[in-house]
Amino acid sequence: MLDRLSSSQQDLESEELREDAATAGCTRIGDCQDREIVTVTGTLRTVTQRPRAGVPALEAELFDGSAALDVVWLGRRSITGIEPGRKLIASGRIAMSRGRRVLFNPKYELRPLGRE
Repeated sequence: MLDRLSSSQQDLESEELREDAATAGCTRIGDCQDREIVTVTGTLRTVTQRPRAGVPALEAELFDGSAALDVVWLGRRSITGIEPGRKLIASGRIAMSRGRRVLFNPKYELRPLGRE
């Protein structure tokens, strides 16, 4: 109890996200290795449109309390429901790009808004 009172809001949110990932049976992002097929869950921190090699791409940063990864949908400028603060589950093969974990064109499931 004392630990929870002395922890910052960010630490408490990270702990809650890690517990949520474990409850959902997902792999922690911090444990994901290059070329591994995974299912991860977390909260979208940022969502931006950033072309890659001249192709439109929607990029989002997914955070689960242990680490972050980039989720990239190639050929998309927007996707309904993909917005900062939204929770989702994503599945695919991890790639490493510029030292960061990336999921390209993952299968995904938006988490219900009422769970926040």
